[in-house]
Amino acid sequence: MKKEKFHVRTRAQESSNAIERMYITMRHLFNRGFYKPMGISGETLRESLLVLRPEIYGSIADEKAELDGLLYVIDRLPAGIEECRFINLTSDEGYANSHFEVIIPPKRRRNCYRIDKEQMNIEITRGRSEIYDILTHLTFLFIESHKISKRVLIDENGSTTRDWQKLEAAVLTEDKLSLKEREIALSHTANILGRTFEQVKEAHSKFATNQQPERILHIIYWLGKLAIDEVISNNKRTVTFSPVLRERLGHHIHGEMWANTIKETLEKHNLLSRPIHIISANLHSVMNTLYAPLAIKQTKADKDIFVTYEKLSNSDNEALRKKVTQKALQQGMLFIKDTSGTNIDVQIFDTAKLDLEKLDLGVKTIESDKEAPVLFVMDYAFGEQAYETIDELLKPYKSKKQDIHLNVDSVSIMGKAGILEGGKGDIMIPSAHIFEGTADNYPFKNELSKSDLEGEGIDVYEGAMVSVLGTSLQNKDILKFFHDSTWNVIGLEMEGAHYQKAIQAASKVRRSINPDVKVRYAYYASDNPLETGSTLASGGLGTSGVKPTYLITRKILQQIFNSH
Repeated sequence: MKKEKFHVRTRAQESSNAIERMYITMRHLFNRGFYKPMGISGETLRESLLVLRPEIYGSIADEKAELDGLLYVIDRLPAGIEECRFINLTSDEGYANSHFEVIIPPKRRRNCYRIDKEQMNIEITRGRSEIYDILTHLTFLFIESHKISKRVLIDENGSTTRDWQKLEAAVLTEDKLSLKEREIALSHTANILGRTFEQVKEAHSKFATNQQPERILHIIYWLGKLAIDEVISNNKRTVTFSPVLRERLGHHIHGEMWANTIKETLEKHNLLSRPIHIISANLHSVMNTLYAPLAIKQTKADKDIFVTYEKLSNSDNEALRKKVTQKALQQGMLFIKDTSGTNIDVQIFDTAKLDLEKLDLGVKTIESDKEAPVLFVMDYAFGEQAYETIDELLKPYKSKKQDIHLNVDSVSIMGKAGILEGGKGDIMIPSAHIFEGTADNYPFKNELSKSDLEGEGIDVYEGAMVSVLGTSLQNKDILKFFHDSTWNVIGLEMEGAHYQKAIQAASKVRRSINPDVKVRYAYYASDNPLETGSTLASGGLGTSGVKPTYLITRKILQQIFNSH
């Protein structure tokens, strides 16, 4: 065997190296303060993303345009960003108190402001993970835009193809397009994108919104227009990081404000000394599990409580949802709307005000109000933000009289994750979190086990899970390596290692909470990135996420109540 064979790098190694290069580069560009994504400064990011070819970005490395990936990215960036040459990432710098209209992307809660025709400001309040996320999406967007310019530019003077001229006319007209005019424009767009008419027509309906029915035509035109301008006039798009953002990042400013508000609320309602159970989950499953049986009289057809949960998960049933929320507010729920910039709202449930016997959880009543658990439910954190928020929350509360240590009994984390065996809606029970790109690993005793959730018609998997630096950076080669190697990884998500790092620091090192605090982790599968057509870019969970969400929630609550 030739010696060279030992030095052949696998796709997984190349991909892993590309992720590492991207993160080092992004941190460097952030410290530098600005860069031009399609210039020399953005070259490493572009090259690494093309080596990586993440599943979520589909055919990014091909000549033809990637439509599912484009929709995924556009839904997570502010409307109109494709028109902007200057993208400025800022901290919370007071734009909320200005005349600028706040723009919130439909699939990612962040405040953005269109400063003028050429500039979009994106507010970063959730830490580095948010910056990585945005820069990766922008790199994809600009690579796609240059594919368009390559296909429509005829010469160095800026002459363009007939297809481009027809698309431009359709986009710039002030009249509403008729069906015939739309289909003519889609036909020209298909040629520009290297896609079939059928594919582009299908994408048109996915992109369309009530406000902007021709959204895909608009996006393709502006992406191409700015790319053409870069090639012909060298007017390069620029990403900048505001001085205040560069100064504040890493200081837990938003997390500290968030945690202080919560502790003040607990003190105000005399709940600080009670046993506290922290639950990171969506803001409907705990409330619905506790209050739906009290607020909604079940019909014979709804004997199965999961039918009620499904109804409550449907946004059309607003009246039903209001009923449950009103009952919750009457019987022990406090709601804290976030004002810190973390974008994490909170519910606090005082279970002393709840008649446990009327619930369908089969839990015992608690004799003393002092022993009744306080449930603290926080909305999902984002990547590294999980460390910032939990780290600040678990610190002693500095009241006017003294430092008060929180009586934290348990921390339960329920979330969505990518699964590596099985499919959408299946459940994963982690035994350890591995942090991607490092040798850091966090084994723990999970109070939830596979046997707790089996026998309900849903597949349950148990094993290690990898906390990735960004879901949009994973490809099959890396995931296959994690799955097939001795790491025995069953799934991937973005927060687990960060939560566990904060919990271990507070309980085992700083001793600010009980060293024997119980932890529970459970995830339900939003996608299987190892299966073609099953990535996050292929669409949401629909109602397939309802049953696993509530199965996990019910089991967490049963364990909490039965431990008192």
